[in-house]
Amino acid sequence: MTKAGPGQDDPERVQRRLQMADIARLAGVSTATVSRALSHSPLVSEETRTRIQELAGSLRYSVNVAAQNLRMKQNRTVSVLIPFDHATRQPLSDPFLLAMLGSLADALTEQGYEMLLSRIGTDEFGAAAAPFDTGRAIGIIMVGQWGRHQQLNEMAARKLPIVVWGAQLPNQLYCCIGSDNVSGGRIATEHLIGKGRRRIAFLGDIALPEPQQRYLGYCEALAAHGIGFDPQLQVNVPFLSQGGIEGVQALAERGVAYDAVFACSDLLAMSAVDALRSRGIGVPDEVAIVGYDDIALAALSHPRLTTIRQPIDVAGKALVEALLSLVQGHAPVSLQLPTELVVRAST
Repeated sequence: MTKAGPGQDDPERVQRRLQMADIARLAGVSTATVSRALSHSPLVSEETRTRIQELAGSLRYSVNVAAQNLRMKQNRTVSVLIPFDHATRQPLSDPFLLAMLGSLADALTEQGYEMLLSRIGTDEFGAAAAPFDTGRAIGIIMVGQWGRHQQLNEMAARKLPIVVWGAQLPNQLYCCIGSDNVSGGRIATEHLIGKGRRRIAFLGDIALPEPQQRYLGYCEALAAHGIGFDPQLQVNVPFLSQGGIEGVQALAERGVAYDAVFACSDLLAMSAVDALRSRGIGVPDEVAIVGYDDIALAALSHPRLTTIRQPIDVAGKALVEALLSLVQGHAPVSLQLPTELVVRAST
């Protein structure tokens, strides 16, 4: 390690993180190689890139403040990252993602910023910092956590300006904006119970933070009304158009009786309606259905879909405001937006 120079007793100097030149020296490479590795350039071998990234992470590397301030003055671009799972690959044409992107674009435009849109694999979160580290963007808005809570915490620990759309989780170091998923799940389930339904199926991947919290609300509502929990009524399905079809198929294969479905997205709910109809099961007479999100198509489907509304128009503005506050050196508070029930014909 380099010897401390004059001013070593200055707390700010003592606290200063090692920068790119230090990483280059410790890795035995040039600073140019470090820069390429941290921006995931194909010009650097995978072995070297991995070694540099691990070293940077262990040293909690961050771009120096002077360079960051220069970016703030000259750069009006915000990176918006949409993670995807390689196994399911939720498309950008997903109605919820399109609505969120529209909300973010409107909010950024109002503030005089541009959007740099990228997709990133859920197993490649190490690349999330590249738009900031290379100076292409002043900060990052990530839509979804995808079970990468610890990696997001590590990004926040190295002072990466990042704000995430997702669920409030324990020991959260990063700023997170999301809806009240537990309340949403509880409201949806209580609505179905109020309609006289007692065998309520749940469709959604509870390995992910947001569906997991919606499932918690579902379980709380069942318990509050003295309705026994049946694990056969819970089906893990991805956020894809065929997810509702797969869920109905799984319930049929299990031979389980049910009179309602709570689906973790409107797309799941609408495809479940189609799957039920193909089996000659009426909605809502035989099976009532509640979705989640209140995308525009929910009011146009047949039957029109009862759903839990997430305030997507408010979400984009809240995400952008939180990121800009973070870039300006403030510590924005995570925010949990309210959800509400929108009753339509499917129940």
